Formats: sequence, C-alpha cells, structure tokens
Amino acid sequence: MANKVSQSPWSGALLRAASLEGWKKMDPRVQVRNPVMAVVWLGAVVLTVLLPFHFSGFNLQIALWLWLTLWFANFAEAVAEGRGKAQAASLRKAKTTLQARRLKEDGSEEAVSAADLAKGDRFVCEAGDPIPADGEIIEGIATVDESAITGESAPVIRESGGDRSAVTGGTRVLSDRIVVRVTVEQGQSFLDKMIGLIETAKRQRTPNEAALGILLVSLTVIFVLVVFSLPLMLKYPAFEGVQITLPILVALLVCLIPTTIGALLSAIGISGMDRLVRHNVLAMSGRAVEAAGDVDVLLLDKTGTITLGNRQATEFVPAPSVEPQAMADAAQLASLADETPEGRSVMVLAKNKFGLRGRDLHALDATPVKFTAETRMSGLDIHSRGGVRKLRKGAVEAMERFAQRSGITLPAEVKAAAERIARDGGTPLLVADETKVYGVIHLKDVVKGGIRERFEHLRRMGIRTIMVTGDNPATAAAIAAEAGVDDFIAEAKPEDKLGRIQQEQGKGHLVAMMGDGTNDAPALAQADVGVAMNSGTQAAREAGNMVDLDSNPTKLIEVVEIGKQLLMTRGSLTTFSLTNDIAKYFAILPAIFIGLFASHGAEGPLAALNIMGLHSPQSAILSAVIFNALVIVALIPLALKGVPYKPIGAAEALRRNLLVYGLGGLIVPFAGIKLIDLIVAGLGLA
Repeated sequence: MANKVSQSPWSGALLRAASLEGWKKMDPRVQVRNPVMAVVWLGAVVLTVLLPFHFSGFNLQIALWLWLTLWFANFAEAVAEGRGKAQAASLRKAKTTLQARRLKEDGSEEAVSAADLAKGDRFVCEAGDPIPADGEIIEGIATVDESAITGESAPVIRESGGDRSAVTGGTRVLSDRIVVRVTVEQGQSFLDKMIGLIETAKRQRTPNEAALGILLVSLTVIFVLVVFSLPLMLKYPAFEGVQITLPILVALLVCLIPTTIGALLSAIGISGMDRLVRHNVLAMSGRAVEAAGDVDVLLLDKTGTITLGNRQATEFVPAPSVEPQAMADAAQLASLADETPEGRSVMVLAKNKFGLRGRDLHALDATPVKFTAETRMSGLDIHSRGGVRKLRKGAVEAMERFAQRSGITLPAEVKAAAERIARDGGTPLLVADETKVYGVIHLKDVVKGGIRERFEHLRRMGIRTIMVTGDNPATAAAIAAEAGVDDFIAEAKPEDKLGRIQQEQGKGHLVAMMGDGTNDAPALAQADVGVAMNSGTQAAREAGNMVDLDSNPTKLIEVVEIGKQLLMTRGSLTTFSLTNDIAKYFAILPAIFIGLFASHGAEGPLAALNIMGLHSPQSAILSAVIFNALVIVALIPLALKGVPYKPIGAAEALRRNLLVYGLGGLIVPFAGIKLIDLIVAGLGLA
C-alpha cells in the first residue's frame, strides 16, 4: 500500500509525537471521557493543590507518580493513534489540487478544479490523467493505476457497465479514454472516508467497550466508597495507631481501582483497527471489528476465494484408438489461437506431459477460429495441398453438432468420459476435426492450495464455512467436498445469499461475507460483517461495513482473526488488571495496618500479615503507586501488538486466559512491589 506508513510504533518520530500528545491529553475535557483515569486526574490535581500546605517528600512523590500514571495512559493511546495519524497525513497528499475535464451539456469540455465537481457531473479522463473524484464509468474502458489507494503496482481494468465500473478519486488512468459520472458529494469521497476512518482519535466506543466501561466505573465507585470510609473507621479506639492521610487515601484508591485496563482500553481498540489497516482493510466502525471477532458463520464465493477462478486443463482423455500424444497434439493445435486462461492451460499441460511446444500459426498456414457465444467452439483452419483441416475444440453439445455435420459419430466412451468429468465438477471440452474425434480435455476450477487447511483452521475457531456458487448442485458438491467447506449454496442468486444470511442470524449466529457487485449489496448490508471489495461497485462499498483495498476475497479470513485477536487482547488485559488489583490489595493493606492494636511502640499482631516484609506503610504505598504506573508501560507493547492468537475453542481460551493472565496478575504485583520497596527503602525515599 503506497500510503502505508513504514515506521514502526516505536520509531523516534512517532514516540516524540506521542510523548507531546500525552501531555496535551491531560486536558480535563479529554480525561472525563475515561472515568477511571478521570479519578486519577482528580486525585493528582487535589494532591498538587494541597502540596504547598502539607509539603513532604512522600506527598511530592505520590503526586508526581499520579501525574506519570496519567501520562503513561495518555502515551499508550497516543502511540496507538500515531500510526493512523501518520497514514492519514500521507493520504492527504493524494488530495492535492486536481484539475478535472468536466463535460458540458453540449458535449464540450471545460477545465475546473476537482473541488468544483458535484454529484451527477460528468468528466473525461485519458491516459496520464488523475481521476479527480469518485464515480462510475459510463463510457469506455481503461487501465487504472490504483497504487495510491491499494499499494498494488499492477494496473486494473475498469469499464462501463457490470461490476468493474467504479473508480476512485486520487487514482490515475494509464490508457484509453473514459467518461465518468460523479457519484458522491464533496467531502464524502472514498479518500475522505479513508482519512476520517484512519484518524482513530474520532473512533467511537463500541458496545462491548461501553459495557466494560460501565463495569470499570462500577468498580471505581465501590473502591471510592470503601477507601474514603476508612477515616470514619479510624475514629474507633480499636484503630488507634493507624495514621492515614489524604495522600495515602488517594494513592490507595488509585492503586485499587482498575487503572491498568482503564489506561489501555482505548489503545487496544485503536490498535485493532490499525492492524486491519495494515492488512489494507478499512473498517467503517469499531463495532465492525468486534463483530468480526464474534463471527461464527462465513459466506464465501467459490470463484476467486475457494478456487483460482480460471479453469485449468488437468487431463487429456483420448478417444478409443487415439494415442495420448496425438490427442495432446490436437488439443494444443486447437488452442494455439486461444488467449484465454483455459486455452493457455491446455498449452501448458501438453508441454508438461508430452514435451509439446507451441507452433507458429504463420508456419502452419493456419487461420484462427475465434470462440463465440453462438458456436461455443474455437480452433484452427489449417491449410494444406489436400485442402483445409478444420480442427475444433468446444463444449460437448456444440462439438456433437460439429461431428454430425462432418458425418462422424461421438464414441460412447467419449460421451461417458465427458459425463464423468461434469459429474465430478469439471468442464469437458471435446477435440475433433472432420475425420475423427480425438478425445476430451478435462477443465477444472482448481481449488486453491492450502485452502482446505485454512477451512480446518476456521473450524477449530468455531466458524462454519458456506460456499456460494452459481454452479449446479453436483458440481458445487464436488468442489465443496474437495475444499472442505461445511456447506454450500448452489445456483445461488442474490436473494439466496440474503435469505441464507437472515436464516443464520435467526438462529443466533453472526455472519460475515464478502462481495463486490451491486447484486451483493443487500447481503453485504444484512451481514454482521460485510466486506466490500474496493474494485467493486459504489453500491457494494456503501453497503458493507468494511472495504478491502486489495480486493482479495480470501482476506475475510484475516479479518475474522484480527477481530478475534482484538477481543482476546481486551479480555486478557482485563483479567490481568482485575487480578492485579486484588493482589495489590493484599500486598498493601497489611503493611498499612502494621500499627493496629500495637502497644508501647511494638508492632501490632497484624504485622504478621505483612508476609512480603515491606519496609513501612509509607514505602508500601509509594511502591504500589510506582508499580501501578510502571505496569501500564510494561503492557503497552502487548496492547498495541495484541495477544498472540491461536485457533482454540472458547472454553480452552478461557482456561488459558485465567492461567496466563489471571495467575500472572496475581503473582506479578507481589514480586514487583517487593522489588520497588527494596529500592525505595534503600534510597531512603520513604
């Protein structure tokens, strides 16, 4: 992708920008959007204001570490946003002032700024011209360089009519001449949408994030009530000997509320969308990314997704009394003038199996006979002194009529071979001249290598695959069995796709599909995750909630994996954060209450609960505050990169999550706080 940013998230430029942005985000109008961190901000402000009146080294350190905790949280979000902002800046360069050749009503042209084009206007582009606005080709055909959008250097064909008529502003015409009708209003172009989507600072919170936010706010409120009820408890004689000041109360509150996940929640969501962008997929909302993570049914078009899309010759079946090499020679001759992928594959098969190399049409004194929809045949008329040899290759019915006109009969063995090929999902092509039938070419829509393993991979993820094809049921069943899909829809029409999606959703499933045509738009709009190919029509792109800039039908699998990784990352770090808070609770409170029930200067009986041997209540509090800030920094790389994803079931994922991140969240604070306490005590900081 030409506009993609090559810098890593840890490049100097991005880190410097994120460092500055971290301080800018201290604005209370920004902090209030994150209630957990807003509590930290309020505590830092209160301690800073009171510091001149109750100054001590301990209070100063607590205030400084609270501000650092806030900055680390803002820094995490800024780093996540940084890559997207850099990419948006790169895309803006594609929006330099362009000139358009607008067509007037009388057919003449006028030069105008691209900014003056309105929806419905028509403009002309010829070789070398940039396309000034999004639109549909209404006249002509051209090759277009879309590398500014997709990053792919190979040009693509765009033509009027059909599903390949959409063009995107900022791309460039390489050949021929086209007339385009503008299909979008100013400011609503695909490039404008890309920039808006990539500027992730405007990303809306998803329903799952909102629900998690409510949980975090509830926990925060509970801890606020508990912590600030401590002064009331200390009025009782039983708590004599315990001194808890306001800085200690604020520090204790910050350590116990879920600051870790509160600080990283936004960065996790932004990074999930950024990972999609790095795969050249634009999600119209964070909701779409999350839905991809919950998808359990995939609808996949056969052609181009499961199969290569171009039928390939895989076998020569000679007629009785015809040598295999003679059959291959006749098939190759009949394909010399056939420039289609199928015709080229016949040439390749003849060369690979029998060492036959292509011949020159001029040397053969042959006239090519082009394929037409009426004849359904192609071949050569080979001239010689004895006359003209009419060698043909084509569909069974057409070749049967050719044989009848030539006075020959199709052998029963040849008919049987053709029926077998069709039954197995292939396409039979017969080869004959006026004197004999040479045999059958087996054309096969070749299943992509490794696709069966990918479907098995999806099955382990708990995702069911459904192949959609226009083939007859027998052919569809054969390809479905070879590819390893779970189900298929044969002879599919647009309403069949829509109906199947609605049927699956009615059963409680979340469905994803990919499409590129106007006839796919209803199904794309209905699907929970509708991935439209950038090469498709404007209607398809507007109906989906994601756009694949590479127009790669298999990208749907990566989209699902990225969505699942986002959900796993959020779940894992939430688990770590909550168990981390529990561990800090049991690590700190015993140290704070060392003096409870004490007499004559000796430690109280609760000192035995200080199993970590923390130096003092002050060092315990300061160590916990420092640990609370540093653990955010330590988890930023994981939040940005995502938890490593493995195709395992939900139950196994939960066990793994609890074992790794739940247990880790319980153990790490004890070790971290103890280590920091040793440093703090050794340096005499508390």
